[in-house]
Amino acid sequence: MENHEPAIHSAFYCFVRIGDVDALVTRLRGLTVDLKGSILVADEGINGMVAGHQDAVANFETQLVKWDLFKGITFKHTDCKTPPFHRMKVHKKPEIVPLGISGVDVTCGTGINVAPEQWRQLIQREDVVVLDNRNSFEFRLGHFRRAIDPGVANFRDFPNYVKAHLAEWKANQKSVAMYCTGGIRCEKTSAWMRDFDIPVYQLEGGILNYFLKMPDADLDWDGECFVFDNRIALDTQLQETQTTLEDVYQAEPDGEWRLRRAHQLHKA
Repeated sequence: MENHEPAIHSAFYCFVRIGDVDALVTRLRGLTVDLKGSILVADEGINGMVAGHQDAVANFETQLVKWDLFKGITFKHTDCKTPPFHRMKVHKKPEIVPLGISGVDVTCGTGINVAPEQWRQLIQREDVVVLDNRNSFEFRLGHFRRAIDPGVANFRDFPNYVKAHLAEWKANQKSVAMYCTGGIRCEKTSAWMRDFDIPVYQLEGGILNYFLKMPDADLDWDGECFVFDNRIALDTQLQETQTTLEDVYQAEPDGEWRLRRAHQLHKA
């Protein structure tokens, strides 16, 4: 992206059984030589973010959907002023999103997907508990109005919050509506919650899809949305803001460690 041609960021994930993870890692490395970003591959699927010139991103996406495994995959595009990544990484992992609970199979079913157009009405209902399924520093930077911050420092902490409040929600005949940045955390959490005998809704495509589909998203959203790349944060129009890493982490109890780690990752 050094020649200042138009560049885009593409985010995607797909929960699907991968037969040979190592072989897929090798193929993806070959497909992404003209891109920068990060792709995680595990037995349960893939989770990735790539950026580059429009033609290079389009070619990658075209090749990916040619595989039977990924025919239904969707890509969320945002424009780039700041190059989001410095290099391309494709890694094999135990999970593409670590919930910390073994045996969760997203391919067997998830919660109820809610399109952005219906989400606005859903989160206004008094019988709905709106949960932000992200870390607390992300919530503080921006969130849906009426949303609850579960106060987690790591995604693996989220199930403990659900377990602690499940009986209360059931007693009060509440439903749960969850959201996260791109949808992947909610997919896995709602798959885990399927047997809890409580209605669970999830925002289709996450926050970024809501911003994309709802030009007046600021009616429901306060602040910005943190993104895990060099752009740091986007506003409801999917434009980069002036927010810095210091702005994001300075109020965190472990902010010094998070800031140091973030600076290392953003230089990598």
